[in-house]
Amino acid sequence: MRRNLELEAVIEPVVTGLGYEFVGLEHLPYGKSTTLRIYIDCPAGIKVDDCEKVSRQLGSVLDVETNLVRGAYNLEVSSPGVDRKLFTLEQFKRFIGKTVRVVLRAPLNGQRNFVGLLTAVAENEVSLEVNGSTITLDFAKVAQANVVEDRARL
Repeated sequence: MRRNLELEAVIEPVVTGLGYEFVGLEHLPYGKSTTLRIYIDCPAGIKVDDCEKVSRQLGSVLDVETNLVRGAYNLEVSSPGVDRKLFTLEQFKRFIGKTVRVVLRAPLNGQRNFVGLLTAVAENEVSLEVNGSTITLDFAKVAQANVVEDRARL
């Protein structure tokens, strides 16, 4: 998965300093503007007030760090949600035994989308059980991954 390490280095300490877990970020350019979506979490769950608090603080910091986000941008702060996005191998490890959806950047044996039980995480690989077979995927080739709630698939 591609990560914006410069942005993460500025954002993560702000989020953790406010008492939240920094889950990850999406930096999505749209023409002349950009959407910067930050995911936060905490054991008690995330409320709108939590998102507003983090958004205010991050907005102030990002306005000073003008070289990180060029031009106009929309800042969104959100909980990971029901279909939680997975950004790091450490996050994958936390969800071993859960069903995940993985989208690859390029097809593997003609397939880019996989949904299966996350069975293992190694140095740079994740293993899924899909239809009774184990598939090992290179983490560097993962474009997006989500935990899939059982009720979301009904």
